[in-house]
Amino acid sequence: MNLTGIHLLLTYQCTQECDHCFVWSSPNYLETMTFKQVQELLEEAKKLKTIEWVAFEGGEPFLYYPIMLRGIKEARMLGFKVEVLSNAYWATCLEDALDWLRPLAELGVSDLGLSSDTYHGENMEAERVKNGVETAQKLGIKVGIMATAKMPEKLAGLRGGTAELMYRGRAAAKLVEGTPKKLWTEFKECPHEKLASPERVHIDPLGYVHVCQGLSIGNVWQRPFSEIIQSYEASTHPIMKPLVEGGPAALVKEFDLSHKETYADACHLCYEARLQLRVRFPEVLAPGQMYGEGLE
Repeated sequence: MNLTGIHLLLTYQCTQECDHCFVWSSPNYLETMTFKQVQELLEEAKKLKTIEWVAFEGGEPFLYYPIMLRGIKEARMLGFKVEVLSNAYWATCLEDALDWLRPLAELGVSDLGLSSDTYHGENMEAERVKNGVETAQKLGIKVGIMATAKMPEKLAGLRGGTAELMYRGRAAAKLVEGTPKKLWTEFKECPHEKLASPERVHIDPLGYVHVCQGLSIGNVWQRPFSEIIQSYEASTHPIMKPLVEGGPAALVKEFDLSHKETYADACHLCYEARLQLRVRFPEVLAPGQMYGEGLE
C-alpha cells in the first residue's frame, strides 16, 4: 500500500446536517477522539515511514478546538504536513476568524479547506467562509473552498470550485430522486479511491479505518494502525475484492444482490449494495454511523 496521507475524523458531530453529507454528520453526535488517541495514531503513522500529511476533519473539528490544536502540534513535531477541513462556523467576523486561525498559522498548518455551497445556505454561511478565506490568506495559510453544489454568489472567484456530488451516505437517501441515472451494469470501477493500493485512509472516532467511508479494513482501538496498513490485501477482503475486479456492478453480481436497473452514480450503486450486505459483514461495513443508523 502506497499510503501517504491519513484523515483523522475527530468527530462525526457538526453544526450542520447537510443533505449531501456522506458521513451522516449531525449536531446530535457527541463522541470524539481524545488527544491520547490522536497521539497514538500519529505515532503509529510515523512507523509506516510513508505518511507525509495528516488532515484533521469531521464532522466539524473546530468543535473540539483544544484537541485539534494539540493534535496539529503533535503532527508537526513528527514532521507531517497538516491540512484542516471546516465549514467556518467560527468565522463570525474577521476579528474572530483571526483569533481562531492564528494558532493554526503559528503551528505551521499548510492547507485549510472550507466547505460552502447551496446545501449550507446562501447567506450567513457564505459570509463566514469568506471571512475565513480572507483571514487565512492574511496569515499565509493556503486556503480553498470545497463545494459539492452551486457555489454561493458571495464566494465567486475565490480559490476552489464545484466538485462532483457523490450519492452515498445521506445524499443517497435525500438527493437521488430526479437525478439523471445510468444502467447499473455501467459502473465497473470505483472512480474516486484506489482500493487496491490506497494513497489515503480515514480514521473515525470509533477507531475504524476507512478506505472509502463505510468500508473498513480494521479498527485501531483493537489492533495497531501500522499493522492494519501493513497487512492489508484487497484480494482477501470480502467487499474490496469484487470492487477492485469490477466495481460496484461486480459487487452486486458476486453476492447476487437485488438491485434497480439504474443508479445516479457508482457511489449510489455501491452504497445500496453495501446496505444489503451489512448484516453479513458488520465489522467490514462499519460503523452504523456511516449508514445513518441511530441518527434519523
